[in-house]
Amino acid sequence: MSGPAAVRKEKFLVEEERLHHLSHLEVLESESIHILREVAAECKNPALLFSGGKDSIVLLRLAEKAFRPARFPFPLLHIDTGHNFPEVIAFRDHRIEQLGERLIVGSVEDSIRAGRVVLKSETESRNVHQSVTLLDTIAEYGFDACIGGARRDEEKARAKERIFSFRDEFGQWDPKNQRPELWDLYNTKVHPGEHMRVFPISNWTELDVWQYIAQEQLEIPVIYRAHRREVIRRGSGLLPVTHLVQPQPGEKAENIMVRFRTVGDMTCTCPVESDAVTVEQIIAETAVTRITERGATRMDDQTSEASMELRKKEGYF
Repeated sequence: MSGPAAVRKEKFLVEEERLHHLSHLEVLESESIHILREVAAECKNPALLFSGGKDSIVLLRLAEKAFRPARFPFPLLHIDTGHNFPEVIAFRDHRIEQLGERLIVGSVEDSIRAGRVVLKSETESRNVHQSVTLLDTIAEYGFDACIGGARRDEEKARAKERIFSFRDEFGQWDPKNQRPELWDLYNTKVHPGEHMRVFPISNWTELDVWQYIAQEQLEIPVIYRAHRREVIRRGSGLLPVTHLVQPQPGEKAENIMVRFRTVGDMTCTCPVESDAVTVEQIIAETAVTRITERGATRMDDQTSEASMELRKKEGYF
């Protein structure tokens, strides 16, 4: 064989050889970019959820690789409880300014003022109430897909989730009524009022996320690194002392070295004791931990065995 046919065969063999030597992270990255492009191609009005947390930071880098030098084919969306860590909100705004992309913020505070959310007390966790604000924002902007950074290793309810996870006209998730995803083929069709939640990094683990952050040299909020913070020991976790969380009778505030494995509402997100300051040290810690990040750090997931699944059925992320 000679001429153009020989050249084409040589290129094919080189590409095949390259694909056989992709690293674990390259395989995950390739799958995630494919999913993001599938959303852009099949959905009319998607949005990407960006909170400033590590998973959404990775999603943004994947979106850059999927669509740059063009602008993202969707806006970024954050549901702000009003009880987020200020370091994370500052990082969110900094990253948005760097990217030059559009950010839509749905506010739980606005939902409270409108009477859509009623709190038992001012210091009550607003985490569960995000579902109302999220569904209202989806309806207001007519989003037919919301791209999120959830992963199957986080929690058992998340492990049931499809990559393209169908939500009905009430925004609810029915784990028994999900679509098959054979051979990476996705059914994205929805009727008016219905929408999809899409999870491009569903097959990643917490360790994969940190290794990718190291590989891509991504910026992260400072509270992911070990630092001194005043905390109280409550139940099986540590709670950061803030204007919302104060020591109760019999509790004592301690100033210790901690870091956050996940970030969310200040009233229910617990740090873990740690001396890991660098990303490499965080990777080493993550590689030997035996408790999932939500199991170790989210008090709202510890109220019952089905806490997450019940919230997801009501429209949670």
